[in-house]
Amino acid sequence: MNPYILAILLFGLGLGTTITFASSHWLLAWMGLEMNTLAIIPLMAQHHHPRAVEATTKYFLTQATAAAMLLFASVTNAWLSGQWDIQQMTHPLPTTIITLALALKIGLAPVHAWLPEVLQGLDLTVGLILSTWQKLAPFALILQINPTNSTILIILGLTSTLIGGWGGLNQTQLRKILAYSSIAHLGWMILVLQFSPSLALLTLLTYFVMTFSTFLVFKLNKATTINTLATSWTKAPILTSLTPLILLSLGGLPPLTGFMPKWLILQELAKQDLALTATVAALSALLSLYFYLRLSYAMTLTMSPNNLSGTTPWRLSSSQSTLPLAISTAMAICLLPLAPAATALLTP
Repeated sequence: MNPYILAILLFGLGLGTTITFASSHWLLAWMGLEMNTLAIIPLMAQHHHPRAVEATTKYFLTQATAAAMLLFASVTNAWLSGQWDIQQMTHPLPTTIITLALALKIGLAPVHAWLPEVLQGLDLTVGLILSTWQKLAPFALILQINPTNSTILIILGLTSTLIGGWGGLNQTQLRKILAYSSIAHLGWMILVLQFSPSLALLTLLTYFVMTFSTFLVFKLNKATTINTLATSWTKAPILTSLTPLILLSLGGLPPLTGFMPKWLILQELAKQDLALTATVAALSALLSLYFYLRLSYAMTLTMSPNNLSGTTPWRLSSSQSTLPLAISTAMAICLLPLAPAATALLTP
């Protein structure tokens, strides 16, 4: 792609998210979300491949539907209460519709079905943008409306953690596994959102770091299926031995970074007398942990057939910059000791 066009599209992505962040009026927020969607579409379809075009079309249709729902709900809210302000959502009907529209935007279950399909059709770089940056603007809006209907959030959160766990079990495609991992993590964030918005934000940031690291590892190995991971030891042996730690951090095992948000969320849910919700969430984390372990096993404990073509990558140096990978990997593995500082910052 022409670098100037790429720069304009990335600028559009950034601008759309910033406009949504800065807006207090529903129309402006909607405009930011639309800019975001329209800026990423050419990036998705840049490889003229039937799968990429199909993924782009699916993405466009779901995002357009969500944006239409959002617009409809905000107009309804203005009609019922005379308010266009994002933080003045008083009527339960538009609040519920907007919550569902934003859930569709970020791919929460039960409106998640587009996410694995879309991610599967994209290359890893655009997939990374879709899994991280594209979640920011809708998440900021969910934080701002602070939905009053707590039941719908808990239902969305629990369904997402369960479906994110179940869905990834039988997959062999890495991008689909990452999509289900994304659904599960977003479920955790939505569960705790109404009780501690700052904790939901912390969870989002740690999820970003771990996902960024995982995508970069797969990109370096040019891996798209579980079987391809078995040959990664010839390309980057040290990275291959570190990757299981990143994956287990995504799964939420101590003493890795990913344990911190899960631990704090379960603690918060228990404080709010939601012991059953916390138990179901913790058990669904075991489902996710299974497929992260499966990836770790394929990567480090299986040996690919050691023929000539298997060892060829040894002699080819990668052109990818490894500094972002090094920083994000260190963060994905080593940040758990900062948990006390995080809790101190979170408590008002």
